Amino acid sequence: MAELKAVVIGSGFGGLAAAIRLQARGIATTIFEARALPGGRAYAFAEKGHVFDMGPTLVTAPQCLEELFALGGARLADRVELLPLDPFYRLQWEDGTHFEAFADEDRLAAEIERIAPGEAAGYARFKRYSEAVYREGYEHLAGAPFVTVASMLRSLPKLVGLRAERSVYGAVSRRVRAPHLRQALSFHPLFVGGDPFSTSAIYALINHLERTHGVWFVRGGTHVLVRALVALFEELGGELRLDTPVASARLEGRQHCLTHAGGEERCDLVVSNADVMHTYQRIYGEHVQGQRMARRLARSRWSMGLFVVYFGTDCQYRDQVRHHTILFGARYRELIREIFNGAELPADFSLYLHAPTVTDPTLAPAGGDTFYALSPVPHLGNADLDWDRIGESYAERILAYLDEHAMPGLRQHLTVKRWMTPRDFERELGAFHGNGFSLAPVLWQSAYLRPHNRDRRIPGLYLVGAGTHPGAGVPGVINSAKAAMTLVDEDFPR
Repeated sequence: MAELKAVVIGSGFGGLAAAIRLQARGIATTIFEARALPGGRAYAFAEKGHVFDMGPTLVTAPQCLEELFALGGARLADRVELLPLDPFYRLQWEDGTHFEAFADEDRLAAEIERIAPGEAAGYARFKRYSEAVYREGYEHLAGAPFVTVASMLRSLPKLVGLRAERSVYGAVSRRVRAPHLRQALSFHPLFVGGDPFSTSAIYALINHLERTHGVWFVRGGTHVLVRALVALFEELGGELRLDTPVASARLEGRQHCLTHAGGEERCDLVVSNADVMHTYQRIYGEHVQGQRMARRLARSRWSMGLFVVYFGTDCQYRDQVRHHTILFGARYRELIREIFNGAELPADFSLYLHAPTVTDPTLAPAGGDTFYALSPVPHLGNADLDWDRIGESYAERILAYLDEHAMPGLRQHLTVKRWMTPRDFERELGAFHGNGFSLAPVLWQSAYLRPHNRDRRIPGLYLVGAGTHPGAGVPGVINSAKAAMTLVDEDFPR
């Protein structure tokens, strides 16, 4: 029997995880990456001694990475060093309230009592609920493919019993009353592109996932983990081709023929880690299924856009901020509504501030610090803004806010400043509408109702990454590769 050949399109975490699984299985695998460095959204750059991760900044559920390295005969701990974060993050509000999400349960209980007296019992109820949805939504479903109606129906009774049709905010609000604590327990869907007021309550599992497995930072930055995965893939015999975007693909019999700048590549199966709309509209746009799926996806609900400011300073702010700091603006529900549904750029914002030098000082020159600040904004399909024109002024607004609310004197100490807009996500990452996290994680776009890990009408095409099951986030995309590989094993038995 001839050796099977596979192509993986894109070297994000989902693509790398799929490529490692394929190569470990003995399927000759080549990754085609459009950009000059691997990692997809987990890109990185360095300037004036500052090292910036441009995308994912934390690791949760490291066991999914440990499993991946073990498949290649290696140990995660031998390749990268994971540094535990405690607190996981700090939340702060404009009224001066702040909340430290400590890993230690006793310290966390004291924090809850401090900002929300009398809410301990309510938090205990939410904690039990979070564990229940974790057991069903993560342990049982995250790594399993949903490609038939039956696979969905088997899960429905438990999901109904957990009231998965409710929102995360709704699930939290049924158990706690204090407004600040409700925000502290419900904002997590924003990490995977979800609106806390419409994202399925199944995503309340993130609270238990963090508390059980911790929140970690890779020493040297997330891109160190990317390089370790690439090294493992190449040790297994795989090939990575950078600066090689795939322009199109067609079927010739049961083989896929991919066109790229260097010519054509034929293979038995394709795993696409590209944006799911890009996969169907551009790469497989000549296929009737590609056209059909593109029309369906165009009607779908997409995650919000992201505006990210990367900046370095010649002084240190490590006493003022945590590794992860969430700065809530004056509005919560109203701002979220405008971010996900509005046709204009909101006048205010809430920010996620990443300060990796709090944990790893080597990511900045001596005496300095390295940061990025992320502001969720409407995607281009809702608000087709001229980001090339307004990007600089918006970045200045964010820096001025940080100067006032978290980092005094910031603008006088900047050494590096760069930003990325939804338009850049569209141009550089092929993200439909400049989305930050692919399809929004609402119930009617989950599991079987999300684009499947195996296409039903294009034989040999598999999907991994944020746009397929189970969804966004590092654990999600790593598990999407596990689900896809289950289907590859069915279609190409050993």
